[in-house]
Amino acid sequence: MGSKKTVNVTSNPDEIKEVEVEKKTKETTDKAKEKTDKIQKKAKAQPAKNKTKKVRSKKYQAVRSKIDRTKTYDPFAAIELAKKLSYTKFPGTITAHLTVKEQGLSQEITLPHSTGQTKKIEIASEEVMKKIEAGEINFDILLSTPQFMSKLTKYAPILGPKGLMPNPKNGTLTPNPEQKKKELEAGATVVKTEKKAPLMHVVIGKTDMDTKQLTENLQTLITAFKNKLRKVTLSATMSPGLRVEMEE
Repeated sequence: MGSKKTVNVTSNPDEIKEVEVEKKTKETTDKAKEKTDKIQKKAKAQPAKNKTKKVRSKKYQAVRSKIDRTKTYDPFAAIELAKKLSYTKFPGTITAHLTVKEQGLSQEITLPHSTGQTKKIEIASEEVMKKIEAGEINFDILLSTPQFMSKLTKYAPILGPKGLMPNPKNGTLTPNPEQKKKELEAGATVVKTEKKAPLMHVVIGKTDMDTKQLTENLQTLITAFKNKLRKVTLSATMSPGLRVEMEE
């Protein structure tokens, strides 16, 4: 009799690979489900946090009830009402809030009347740089000539975040800083949008100022951005906003 041969039958490699993949997929799915279940159980165990609603004072609610939220006021009427509704014990600041059509707008304007605010303006010099190094930044605007900017560059990390680094866009980098200082002290101001939103907030005066002067300041501001405005609201310190009519 001849010897009996034994034949070893091996599985298909592709089938083995498919089984392994299915096994790994199931393991991954099970782990993910287990992790999700733990997170859900933990969330259920923790008491739900109630969102605290901002509660306005009775004074604020009282003055807000006197405003027709559906109405748009002409500039003179809006200022008169803002002055009347301001309930601070000191002269409140009246601010115009502008919503414009694009972000990054910047424009220099000169209001016809003082806003009651004074800004300290410095011209870059060796003495001013020593103050910056000592941390004595007691100015609101810093002017510089293009020639002096190379010396100011090292202070960019300090001045930049504060919006004090001179640049040509807002007119603080100029060949004639002395003349620019006189213009700014006379009422010229650079109005620009917020960094991340098409919004501008411009102080036009105080509640103890003459309404006609405040109106002229507001009209000047509206005219300067006439074709770029979406909405204008007005408010005094601690008072609700009033929607203002814009020029057609």
